[in-house]
Parts: sequence; structure tokens; C-alpha cells
Amino acid sequence: MPWFTSPTHLAEELGSAGYLADAATTTTAYLAGALEKPLLLEGPAGVGKTELAKAVARAAGADLIRLQCYEGVDEARALYEWNYKKQLLAIQASDRTQTWEETHDEIFTEEFLLPRPLLDAIRRDRRTVLLIDEVDKTDVEVEGLLLEVLSEFQVTIPELGTVTATRRPYVVLTSNASRELSEAVKRRCLYLYLDYPDARRELEIVRSHVPGLDERIAARIVRTVGRLRELSLKKAPSITETVDWARTLVALELRTLDEAAIIATLGAVLKHRSDQERALEVLTGGAPG
Repeated sequence: MPWFTSPTHLAEELGSAGYLADAATTTTAYLAGALEKPLLLEGPAGVGKTELAKAVARAAGADLIRLQCYEGVDEARALYEWNYKKQLLAIQASDRTQTWEETHDEIFTEEFLLPRPLLDAIRRDRRTVLLIDEVDKTDVEVEGLLLEVLSEFQVTIPELGTVTATRRPYVVLTSNASRELSEAVKRRCLYLYLDYPDARRELEIVRSHVPGLDERIAARIVRTVGRLRELSLKKAPSITETVDWARTLVALELRTLDEAAIIATLGAVLKHRSDQERALEVLTGGAPG
């Protein structure tokens, strides 16, 4: 059974799941399911890469398994590891007349295996979206662990053999492009670069998530966020933070985004003091005293 019947069908399902996507995004995301190829999403932080994977899972009624990457992630955290404490207890309780080979065969079995996200996703018989998030934060060597999963949808466990997916997961990798990924990984994926949406689409996103917001305030928020993204900030506002700013104004029952409102609510959209000071300098003519 296909994940989705067409890009248009996917666009409709994503919309129902709260994710508004453009034609390039829906077409590439559709092909990832139709061709059973991993989807590599690259772009700045906060443009909706992770949320796209979550929305696909919601739209398809699939399980979501997430491998959050970071410096130092290894095979034991990504693929699997053995339950060494349980193995030690089994050895201590075993028949002393057993040979090591017999004991070895008993403790390296499914009972003692601890699956991590990659193996867990491969073994699922339900529809599953596997999100490998911020893959660029891992060491280059870790990409080698991914190649077997990305190309063959299988994991090799020396003690047990090869575990092949009975139902291939929908795989999404995200990268903030903090480093260049290997060509080996890229060859195995469809590629999509996600950037901040244009003002019209971001306004649609804000409207869909904050339906009670006045149209003029919504447009002002989107224009202001666009100006903030043009500044040299430590962290440009994400789409989620645009929505959060809109919700903040609604919660405070503010009916305009004037200088006082900006000063009072800027913490909803900018999370670094230096960024706030720079923004206030541009938007209001100076930081508050």
C-alpha cells in the first residue's frame, strides 16, 4: 500500500495535519514514499524540517521513531547494544559444566538485545517514519553506520545475522548544514532544501495556527519577523517562533504590534539578549532602559 497516492493527496493530508507545504516540498516528500528512498532535508534551523517528518507520520497514521543526533552518538545509541548486566547474571546462573561456546550462544540472543532507533524502525511491522534528526551534528564516522540502513533497509548484527525490514520505514534525515555530509549518504537520498517561507506562505501558516488573530496584526508580525531575519543575529526566528509571537499577542489581548508590544513580547521570538538588543535598536530606535 503506497504512503500517499499523489503529491496533491500528500499536500491535502499535510494540511490536515497542520503543515502547509509548497509544491516542491510535497512532490519530493511524495517521491520519498513512492520510491522508498530516504529524504534528506537541509536548511537553516527553524524552517520546519523536523516538523515535516512529524507531519508525514501524522498524515499517514504511522509510528514516529526519532534518532536525535549529537556529537558522540555511536552504534550503541543508534543501532543496538547488548544488555550486559542481564548477560552477566545469566552467566552467573548458568550451568558450570557448559562450554564458553554454549554460554555464548545462550546470552547473544534476542532476549538480551536492546534495540535503538535504527534497529527498532527496521523491525517494525507497522507503518513507521524514521527521523534521523540533525545528522550533521554527528562525527563523519557515524555516517558509515547509516549506509546499510539507508541503502538496504537492514541492520547486520554479527551475533544474530542480518535483520531486514519487512516493511520499509519512511526515512527522513535533517541537517542544518553545519558540515558537509558525505557523498555516500547523499547518493542514497532524495534531497530537498527548505528555506524560510515567503511572507504570503508564512502568513497562511500563522492564520492556520492562530485563527483568532486580527489580519492586520498577523501581517505586521510576518513583516517584522522578515526584517529580523535580515539582521545578523545569533539565531534567526523560526516559523514556530513566528506562531508563538502571534499566540502571545492573542493571550495578552494586544490589538497592535506597536513599540510597547514589541518590547514586552520580544522574548517569544528572540532568545538571545544580544539579538533582542539588536532587534530593538532596529525596530524601536533603541533598547529599553
